Amino acid sequence: MSLRALCWSFLVFFFVVYVNAHDHHKPKPHDQHKPKPHDQQKPARPDGQQKPRPDDQQKPTFDDQQKPKLQSTEWKHAHATFYEGGSGTFGGACGYHDVVQEGYGLDTVALSNALFNKGEMCGACFEIKCEDSPQWCKPGQPSLIVTATNQCPPNYNQPSDNGGWCNEPREHFDIARPVFETIAAYKAGIVPVSYRRFCLRRPSLRIPCDHKTGGIKFTITGNPYFNEVLVWNVGGAGDVCNVKVKPEDQPNTWLPLQRMWGQRWIYNGKLCEQGALSFRVTSGDGRTVISENVLPKGWQFGQTYEGKNFAV
Repeated sequence: MSLRALCWSFLVFFFVVYVNAHDHHKPKPHDQHKPKPHDQQKPARPDGQQKPRPDDQQKPTFDDQQKPKLQSTEWKHAHATFYEGGSGTFGGACGYHDVVQEGYGLDTVALSNALFNKGEMCGACFEIKCEDSPQWCKPGQPSLIVTATNQCPPNYNQPSDNGGWCNEPREHFDIARPVFETIAAYKAGIVPVSYRRFCLRRPSLRIPCDHKTGGIKFTITGNPYFNEVLVWNVGGAGDVCNVKVKPEDQPNTWLPLQRMWGQRWIYNGKLCEQGALSFRVTSGDGRTVISENVLPKGWQFGQTYEGKNFAV
């Protein structure tokens, strides 16, 4: 081999060694550092502020929180008329026999369907006063507290603003004639009124039926296989939204009654041979009163029994 060939061989050898040595130290793709999710920088918010972590956010104080909204106790607007009748007819749609004998007096009112609510408002008390009619409203705007004991039926043959006063969705009061003149002259025929009932979450602001005396009355009629109970003389809010009965022979069972109409409740089952009966009554303001063994053992159909009442 010539000297020139030998020199070229050494140059090629050293060149290969040099290249391999540098390729060994180059980082391979799988050795490159991949940022973990928590290392990645999230895009900034449009306002340039960094979004605080949940534990860094300031917890609202009680005053910052939205307080529960209470049912309004403000006066609402409606209209009122009057109708003729007597103590034996003013309680028809609610199932009362005689509003005077049953403790409601003549301070009663028939409600349009929008208020009557299929009889659920029977027994409820409303405060009503005449307004915006100086010619017909009594001086001083006296208010009248009445009990809902009847229904004012709609008359779809007449327009709602001319004769069909109780057509839906109008809120209308048809007041018993003897007490209508407490707030307005009867010649007015119809007057604008404002009214209020009670605040569901603040019972102290409700319009109580405070003219009741004694306890809740239960008048039971029917036969061994059908029981009808008229619940009346209810204090407090006045209306009844739920009734249950507990037979003495089933001490741990409250049996629900169904509303037949107004404040007449029914139970399709045999109760007359199960000893004394207890009743649990819930009113529209959410309160409940229990009358234990109000119907004593040996009770009879066609009788009225007196239990506990709601405190006013």
